[in-house]
Amino acid sequence: MGLDFPNRVGLAAGLDKDAAHIDALAALGFGFLEVGTVTPRPQPGNPRPRLFRLPEKEALINRFGFNNVGIDAFLRNVERSRWRGILGVNLGKNADTPADLAADDYEAGLEKVYARASYVTINISSPNTKGLRDLQSKDSLEALLQRISLRRKILADRQGRRVPLALKVAPDLDDAAIGDIADAVRRHGVDAVIATNTTVSREGVEGEPNAGEAGGLSGAPVRRRATEVLSKFAALLKGEAALIGAGGILSVDDAREKFAAGASLVQLYTGLIYRGPELVRECASASLAR
Repeated sequence: MGLDFPNRVGLAAGLDKDAAHIDALAALGFGFLEVGTVTPRPQPGNPRPRLFRLPEKEALINRFGFNNVGIDAFLRNVERSRWRGILGVNLGKNADTPADLAADDYEAGLEKVYARASYVTINISSPNTKGLRDLQSKDSLEALLQRISLRRKILADRQGRRVPLALKVAPDLDDAAIGDIADAVRRHGVDAVIATNTTVSREGVEGEPNAGEAGGLSGAPVRRRATEVLSKFAALLKGEAALIGAGGILSVDDAREKFAAGASLVQLYTGLIYRGPELVRECASASLAR
């Protein structure tokens, strides 16, 4: 992405939705942080309870629904932070924004965060905002990326700085959809693909307490499928975009698996819940030794 990372292990979006804890999280040893998902306007997200642990499976189910303080308050939090490392900003659309106007929200978000973000992620893969994943379909994605890439060009010309774009995708994609997304990434100059977000599948947690809750499943049960999707993007893109591996990293070996599948970087979230900050240091050491 044209960025110099101190190590290859990052924080995944979703933990610090409001960019309120940047300095504390940076102190854990991450090579980069991704904050958000943030939407143009504040929104409360889905009703509580909306986060469930499946400890026997080292997994979580969440249906937060992009709860956040809105982009203006988010940026004030960013400006208050002292850390000046690599900061990714994950953008989403408001829940009440119609699908045909989704690009307006992403453009508005890109315009607001452009000057402060090291890179910007377009999140079209959360299962917890109705209709969001439909933006991964071929025609919808083409239209969205055309708008966003044009807006980036305008902003880059205006500010004299080209901010990398990443696209965060779901693990629940078939081969045809993966192919269509890879083509769109290449065509519109998207700099990175984050593979993957949470899954709507319940494979591997059947019969567990809370397994029937609606939302996205993360943690150990999604690892294999997320890595498969990652490796398929690696085969199709052949280095034309950076790949960021996420999903089910709870050990050094899990991180090494992502690197072997084609990831240049990895991101943690659920692993922090079950392993704690030690996991960051372990994976960072493995990434330097790859």
